[in-house]
Amino acid sequence: MNILVEIIGWIASVLIVGSYALNITGKLAATSKLYVLANIIGGLFFVVNTYYHQAYPSMLVNTIWVIIAIVMLSKKEKK
Repeated sequence: MNILVEIIGWIASVLIVGSYALNITGKLAATSKLYVLANIIGGLFFVVNTYYHQAYPSMLVNTIWVIIAIVMLSKKEKK
């Protein structure tokens, strides 16, 4: 189980930092569905990883991160 949680944490890091890097370089808009989905999946994976490691402040931040991304995705779909 430990190795799976670590892999999930590394995937989360790649998704969050990768999407940010693509955004900051102008290759992926912050309003794009792909950017928001990368943040949702990355955030959820971080929640799993930080919960496992009992890093509750980080877990809370990532939970909020996911909620924000879901709200943004739902607003975008309503348009």
